[in-house]
Amino acid sequence: MDVLHALLAVGSGGLVGFSLGLLGGGGSILAVPLLLYVVGVQDPHIAIGTSALAVAANAIINLLPHARAGHVRWSRASIFALAGIVGAFAGSSLGKVVDGQHLLALFAVVMLVIAGLMQRAVRQTQGHAHALDRPVLVRLVGVGLGAGSLSGFFGIGGGFLIVPGLILACDMATIDAIGSSLVAVAAFGLATSANYALSGLVDWQVAGIFLLGGGLGGWGGTLLAGRLARRRTALNRIFGAVVASVALYILARAWVSL
Repeated sequence: MDVLHALLAVGSGGLVGFSLGLLGGGGSILAVPLLLYVVGVQDPHIAIGTSALAVAANAIINLLPHARAGHVRWSRASIFALAGIVGAFAGSSLGKVVDGQHLLALFAVVMLVIAGLMQRAVRQTQGHAHALDRPVLVRLVGVGLGAGSLSGFFGIGGGFLIVPGLILACDMATIDAIGSSLVAVAAFGLATSANYALSGLVDWQVAGIFLLGGGLGGWGGTLLAGRLARRRTALNRIFGAVVASVALYILARAWVSL
């Protein structure tokens, strides 16, 4: 990799990390288009496999402060994540055999859905301390399996699915669902990237440089997040508009290629 592409990878990783630190869930959705159209990764499958690794690493980094703050419900998060790993392997196996341009077109549709969800104000839930009984266990496994499958297929973190999924499955408080979701995001990303790596579809050099930028950007975004907390809804909506614009660009490129 030449110096220019290395700098582009650092900058792209920094942008993803910054958006994750500033806004939380949804920021990693830009990793795949940045790898493809800025860094210059040619194969959509390699971009997805490499992105999944970066998503997992960013989730682990962001999990630490949530864990220290007591916002991770480990037993429920672990059950959800273990079920989702099975789905992530299945989803990523299917994703690897789908034509790259078709996969990108579907990815763009998911980006539009996420962009739409980011226009809505997040309703905070307080949650209840329900026992981990059989109905809760069944819901955790079922929703985790579904979220993991979609995460693996598209190589995304899936936080936009996981947070409401945890709330639905066990009536978890929103702040705990956000912290606990990172356990699943990390697990799904590692499962997906491992599956892609088995097929030689992870660019390790790009992943390392991308992660370096992500760490630096995440640190900056986290510092700024506290100062802009009151503007979080507006920032989400602005970022959602950016995601929608990128999605339309991907659709246009995919349409020409098809």
